[in-house]
Amino acid sequence: MTDIADDPELSRTTLRKALSAVPTPVTVVTASDSEGPYGLVAGSFVSISLDPPLVGFFAARSSTSWPRIAQTGFFAINVLAAGQDDLCVRFSRSGGDKFTGMRWTSSELGNPLLPGAVLWIDCRLWEVKALGDHLLAVGRVIALHEGAQSEPLVFHANELHTLPPKHNEGLIPPSPQACRSFEVPRVS
Repeated sequence: MTDIADDPELSRTTLRKALSAVPTPVTVVTASDSEGPYGLVAGSFVSISLDPPLVGFFAARSSTSWPRIAQTGFFAINVLAAGQDDLCVRFSRSGGDKFTGMRWTSSELGNPLLPGAVLWIDCRLWEVKALGDHLLAVGRVIALHEGAQSEPLVFHANELHTLPPKHNEGLIPPSPQACRSFEVPRVS
C-alpha cells in the first residue's frame, strides 16, 4: 500500500475528496480595528473545551484578513444560517472591503456581528498554533449571542447545504433527570 504522504499531489487530491464527506458548519470570523471591519470564512470550526470555554477555527496561512484578526486579539465567530450563501461567497474572496454595502452590529468587544446568523461567539484570542498550511486559532469564549431561529448552513461534498428542519424538539432534555431515558448501556 502506498502512503499518500509520499506523493504530495495525490495526498492533496485524495484528502480533499475524502474529507469532503465530512459536513462542517459555515462560519465567518470577524473583527474590527481603526481601519474598519474585516472577516474571513473559516471552513473548519471546532468546539475545544467547556472549562475553560474554548473554540477554534483554522485560517489559511495565505489569508490577508488573519494577520489583522491576530493583531486585535479579539474576534467573533458568526455561524451562518440557511439562506446566507451570499455571505459565505462574499467573505470567501481574498482582499477588498467585504463589508461594503452591508448592515451589521458590534458586539460588546467591538466585533462585527452579521445579521441573520444562527449564533455569534465573541472571543479573546487564546493561542495560535501553526499546523501545515493553516493556523489553528483558539479563542476563549467571552460571550454567546443566539441569533436567527434557523438551521445552520453547512459545507458538504464541496457544496453549501441546509440541514432539514428539526422534527423532534425534545431531543435535548431540559434537565439531568430527563437524561435517564437517553442513557446508552455500557458494554462490558
